[in-house]
Amino acid sequence: MMRMRGSFSVLVLYDVAEQVNLERLREILGAQPPGREPSFKHPAPEYVRFERAPVVEYLDPVTLSTGEQFLTRVKYFAYGVASVELELPFELGWEELIQLSNRFVASPETEKCALEVIRSRLKRVEAALVQPYPSWLSEDYYIINLRESRDENGNPLPAAALVSRHGDEIARIVRGESGPLADAERADVLQSSMSYYPSDLLVVGWTAALVYDTAEGAVPAVQLLEYANTQLLEFRHYDEVLTKILENVYKALERREGPFKHWRMARRAAALNTVRLEVTELTERTDNAIKFIGDMFYARAYRMAASRVGVTDYRNLVERKLRIAADLYQSMMNEYYQARSFLLELLVVAILVIELVDVFVRAL
Repeated sequence: MMRMRGSFSVLVLYDVAEQVNLERLREILGAQPPGREPSFKHPAPEYVRFERAPVVEYLDPVTLSTGEQFLTRVKYFAYGVASVELELPFELGWEELIQLSNRFVASPETEKCALEVIRSRLKRVEAALVQPYPSWLSEDYYIINLRESRDENGNPLPAAALVSRHGDEIARIVRGESGPLADAERADVLQSSMSYYPSDLLVVGWTAALVYDTAEGAVPAVQLLEYANTQLLEFRHYDEVLTKILENVYKALERREGPFKHWRMARRAAALNTVRLEVTELTERTDNAIKFIGDMFYARAYRMAASRVGVTDYRNLVERKLRIAADLYQSMMNEYYQARSFLLELLVVAILVIELVDVFVRAL
């Protein structure tokens, strides 16, 4: 049986704070200043990079109760996300790799291990967290880096031949399924694939991806997949924030609050608009964290990954709620201005009545 070498990576990401002060974090960890990130494998200009390179902390390997030892690292992003990676090197056949994926995709044990890692690390770097959250949203994602696969003669398989011969196995690995998939499911998995050279392949699913490349060549694809999942996590957070705010506004609008309702409404409108602007700024900051200008392959790879993991769906939800918040703000302010105009008109009428009464009294 032909053996294949590679690694299985578990990514568990946590939204831990509003921001991470990366300079303070580097001081705490004694980390070196960042280099150019990510290191793309084909010619790309200097501005294809992270705007603020995340800080990476390499830790001692962790061992599961079943004996597997995972290489461990934590990556901290400026916009408040911390990503734990557990990496297991392997040398397996196709069926063994399918079983490995089925075992560890959405495994409670690896997720528990990642949570223990992030809790212990955040205690140490707490001073670098800006407005830490009391509870964390999380996302998990799985990346299989297949570094070599050979034919019966021992020759490396090109990407096209790999898909042709082992498309069913690839689909099962990306889905984390041990049994065969229906033709439609197999086709759905394989349609989200792309290559730059004949020798590399990226297949992206909603919970896992397969990267067929050397360890060095796979780095930028892995980084883009991780970045897409940080965006998903951030948009989920913004969606929750906006949902709660809009619910509170709707409840306030339904309440009867007497003659001063419109003045209270102005304060609520101002608070709503403040949050709306903050969320808009944060989404733009997250969205602009990495630049792809001049490298269309990785730009397309990111768009494909973002679509598959759900970033596009949550972005649309957030943008729709931002538009609703803007419309509500405008409506609330219009009611406030109308109420103020009515009061001013009432005061003018009252003054005129008083003056008329005074003139009438004087005439008597």
